[in-house]
Amino acid sequence: MPLNKYEIFRTVVEAGNLSKAAQEIGLSQSAVSHALASLESEFGFELLTRGRLGIKLTSNGENVLVYIKEILNLNEKLMQKVSKINGLEIGIVRIGTFPSVSIQWLPQIINRFDEDYPNIELKLFEGNYDKIERWLADGTIDFGFLPLPISKSHEAIPLKKDRLLCIMSDEHPLAEQELIYLKQIEEESFIMPKSTIDKDVRRVLKKHKIKPKVRYEIAEDFAIISMVANNLGISILPELILYNLPENIRVIPLEGNYYRSIGMVTASLRQLSPGAKRLIEIIQDGAGAES
Repeated sequence: MPLNKYEIFRTVVEAGNLSKAAQEIGLSQSAVSHALASLESEFGFELLTRGRLGIKLTSNGENVLVYIKEILNLNEKLMQKVSKINGLEIGIVRIGTFPSVSIQWLPQIINRFDEDYPNIELKLFEGNYDKIERWLADGTIDFGFLPLPISKSHEAIPLKKDRLLCIMSDEHPLAEQELIYLKQIEEESFIMPKSTIDKDVRRVLKKHKIKPKVRYEIAEDFAIISMVANNLGISILPELILYNLPENIRVIPLEGNYYRSIGMVTASLRQLSPGAKRLIEIIQDGAGAES
């Protein structure tokens, strides 16, 4: 069975609709629809349901997608290995990332990688920690950036210790301090990052039995920063997120010098494609990997 039908199916699922998938693949929408219908006919059951809001996987579609991704990933590794033997570098590397890494690290790394390996395509999948873990588990991505430690079922390369810092408006009574003590946080209105974007803040507070007065719980980093700028509370965020801040925000170190550890995580380092392995080497150089 031609692998291009598998690739079309995977792309449609990732894109969420036929027209966007067709544009990405470089086919007409009718050609994409025909390929999906042909695949469903060969399998003997529906893979997708189509509606006004886009496409949705059927339960059978979810079951076979895992195997289709595995087949495509193995084929990609095979093609990269063959190309490397022939002195060429081609292929696709899929990376799971979250916004602060996408903004702070990846542009320079991608630029360097593109110069050295112009025939290897990089695909970025941006989401929160939970999504990246799911993408690793189902084979959507080759590797992803995640806070450490990780599940024992994965392997990781530590990259960077990212300090956790306290932020507040310059109008806040604590804004002139050089250091914020954890006990002080317990007395303040606190804007808590949701656990899907930052579990490390909760880890530190729990370790010291600090129960802040949580006024809001927010999933978006920039929304937290905006609320802090408007003096609606204080918060704790990783340093990598704290760029281009409003002028009225103060960033103050925390007592204890806490941090989150960021690493690159994959199901198996040994089984990564040659292109993914080379990209990881470049990321280690660019991010200043730590042991």
